[in-house]
Amino acid sequence: MVTQKLYAGVKLREVRTGLNLTQKAFAEKLGVSLPYLNQMENNNRPVSTGVVLALAHEFGFDVTELSVGDSERMVADMREALADPVFADATPPLADLRLTASNAPALARAFLELHRSYRQTHERLASLDEALGREDARVQPSPWEEVRDFFHYCDNYIDAVDHAAEHFADIAHQQGLSLHQMSEQNMRENGIKIRYTDSDILRKYDEETRELELSQRPPRATQNFQLLMQVALITQGKLIEATLDLARFQTDSARAIAKIGLANYFAGAAMMPYRQFLAAAIEVRHDLELLADRFGASVEQVAHRLSTLQRPGAKGIPFFFVRVDQAGTITKRHSATRLQFARFGGACPLWNVHTAFETPGRFLRQLAETPDGARYFCMARDVSKSGGSFKSPVRRYAIGLGCEVKHADNVVYADDLIGGPQQAFEPIGISCRICERQNCHQRSIPPLERGLLVDPNTRGVLPYEVEP
Repeated sequence: MVTQKLYAGVKLREVRTGLNLTQKAFAEKLGVSLPYLNQMENNNRPVSTGVVLALAHEFGFDVTELSVGDSERMVADMREALADPVFADATPPLADLRLTASNAPALARAFLELHRSYRQTHERLASLDEALGREDARVQPSPWEEVRDFFHYCDNYIDAVDHAAEHFADIAHQQGLSLHQMSEQNMRENGIKIRYTDSDILRKYDEETRELELSQRPPRATQNFQLLMQVALITQGKLIEATLDLARFQTDSARAIAKIGLANYFAGAAMMPYRQFLAAAIEVRHDLELLADRFGASVEQVAHRLSTLQRPGAKGIPFFFVRVDQAGTITKRHSATRLQFARFGGACPLWNVHTAFETPGRFLRQLAETPDGARYFCMARDVSKSGGSFKSPVRRYAIGLGCEVKHADNVVYADDLIGGPQQAFEPIGISCRICERQNCHQRSIPPLERGLLVDPNTRGVLPYEVEP
């Protein structure tokens, strides 16, 4: 049942064109007039309850896709970009941003790309002394950001690769083989010899000798993941290349990085096949440690996989997932929820993911509320990674996983936290530069969208006040 006005013209138009139907034929199947359908597709009218039901009944359409997609992400991204001082007082109202994201998503993407190029130009000029005289001093999009945005706007779910990985795991099960045994067999069938070493290098494949070296130092889950990743690169090449062609990356570096990302995706999806993993997650109420033990994966791999369960018609809980280093830099991020992460800079310091380093081996729980009033259940844990020897460095990260409070009853970590007498929601934001809160004691920089009141004779928590 639709509880609020739902404007989804772009998605409605995509459904119709995907079915190769004219507006007239589509309107007849939905039981509405042609003018009414035209108004809905142009966001002049909200999608009615009857149309939602007809989409599900006539076409088996997953109606949750009408409200989940690029729109919320683009609004958050545009809002952060428009907080840049270059726009000064020209910031459009939030309603205009939502209209742009809904009615003109291509324009919104072009604006974000333009702003990203501007930032990179500005940063290069700031270090002009280093750039002068270099032949490669032209401005190019950051490959990492380009790939990050590709997965971000795919909802971190790559359908074709996910199904291919699930098929691979199904064959292993049918043959009574473990994934490791199936992968070794696959390598042998392709004329590749596997040699296990005691090296610091996790995986190294020599195309000339067709020899794959795998380190035995890391945990078994990491070994399996690396082996499956090589399986993907060798046996799923056509699928991966076709996916990369559709993405149309601007640089060879971005394409190469994305290729690794897709191989990683295959490995994770093979270790935790979609249908089997989703059923197990529901059964154990998303207990990360139980799932890690059942699927031979690490806690981080399980948390990441939970954030990808967005297959149309069989979606899991919409989770957000993030990994940060000790400096607070976000090294992995994805959100299937309304909560979006800062494109530039670190995460909100009030978020419990930052304190996970202080309590290694423990899950931290938190109830949080963003400035838009949305409430979330969050959990965090450190995931330190040993180098495998005394002299090898330890890499320290923390991961955060969470969902909207309305889903928390299905998460074991939220037990006895929701609805208790001590229930309190921590006021978190996306980043200080666009956060609207006026009295945050952890604010690092003033918000760019608000004016400041500075009184030299008064000092509170901050040396200024944010204008309401």
